[in-house]
Amino acid sequence: MNGALDMRALYTSEMKWVVGIDEVGRGPLAGPVTVCALVIPEGLTFGEGPFDSKKLSPRKREQIFKRIKELKKQGKLNYKLASVSHTVIDRKGIGYAVRKAISRALERLRIPDPKCHILLDGGLRAPKEYKNQRTIIKGDSLVPIIGLASIVAKVCRDQKMRNLGAKLPSWGFEKHKGYGTRAHYRAIKKHGLSPVHRRSFLTRVKF
Repeated sequence: MNGALDMRALYTSEMKWVVGIDEVGRGPLAGPVTVCALVIPEGLTFGEGPFDSKKLSPRKREQIFKRIKELKKQGKLNYKLASVSHTVIDRKGIGYAVRKAISRALERLRIPDPKCHILLDGGLRAPKEYKNQRTIIKGDSLVPIIGLASIVAKVCRDQKMRNLGAKLPSWGFEKHKGYGTRAHYRAIKKHGLSPVHRRSFLTRVKF
């Protein structure tokens, strides 16, 4: 993979864990934002990429996620998820919500900072107390562990949106996952806003 980070250089006697972090759901009009923090040991591979969730079909994402879950059950890797609701997004802003989700995911992973090197996608940052962190532009494409985190976050958030679609069938969340598709805007025009819409994202939209 051109420009990919050599993960082997990050595994040293002093730095025993490498964590990949990515978020999904920054842009939708409804539902939560979800972050995954994933840690894998040196030498564990998933075959050829890409692992960027945006470049994979739903079926391929599900296949990779299934393997990740199996390896987690076997104790060969670990990941934690954190979602922050549309209510917090409206009250505090999407930037705050993403930071909160990153902090929660890392707390749930429970890896001590001195033994942890954190790799994050794009403009993401871990809390300041995590000294060994690095933000990588297009990290979900260049760094497998970040890409795998993006897959877990995407699959799990999509399932949340399918569940919301079953509870709130008028808006079709199971199809568009809350993103601003034409069908979604038509549903809002017809039915108004659902209980899980981000009001702050729709203040300038006229229907």
